[in-house]
Amino acid sequence: MEKLKRYLIFLLGLFLSSLGVSLITRADLGTSPISSIPYVLSLSLPWTLGTFTVVFSLLLILLQLLILRRNFQLEHLLQIPISIAFGAFIDLTMALLDLSLPAWYPIHAALLLIGCVVLGFGVYLEVLANVAMLPGESFVRAVSTTWNTNFGNTKVAFDVSMTVIAALLSLLLSRRLDGVREGTILAALLVGLIARFFGRLLSFLPERLFPCTAPEQASV
Repeated sequence: MEKLKRYLIFLLGLFLSSLGVSLITRADLGTSPISSIPYVLSLSLPWTLGTFTVVFSLLLILLQLLILRRNFQLEHLLQIPISIAFGAFIDLTMALLDLSLPAWYPIHAALLLIGCVVLGFGVYLEVLANVAMLPGESFVRAVSTTWNTNFGNTKVAFDVSMTVIAALLSLLLSRRLDGVREGTILAALLVGLIARFFGRLLSFLPERLFPCTAPEQASV
């Protein structure tokens, strides 16, 4: 019963994370770093953001296999259906949010901030469930455990790398910087802080939801 509860919470977190990504993207001020490469590709090529997210996630899983080799566990393959679900959720929420916004910067900035809060809460729920990781975080974990680097520093380096690659792809495909803007940087700075804020604010939840294993609950 507890395992089912954890997976339901993870699924909710996954949906909210996709909604947060879509809100940030629809703000038209860039997108989150992990989604920056799929988004830039979706602007110039016929596939959707969700489809490119799945393809990019599968690439990250393959890279994990190459990095971890014998340490790659069968449970890592759980990332494949998770990636497919995440991509489908992104396409669904992007379609639901297909609205025309007034050309007024404060409205776009407000939507960006709302998206960061939603994404941060989604990340918090995924960590709270403690059953799986999205390929981006799992890739960072693979790198940090294989080469003994700090997870937080490795995550920052990963986000920066994704943003730089996305910017270069944008310049290559459309001859201008499209899809990587101030919102990308703001999302990189805020989402982790917001997730940790929810972790402190709702510190009572693990014990209430999972009374048998609450002391082992991972922190955000």
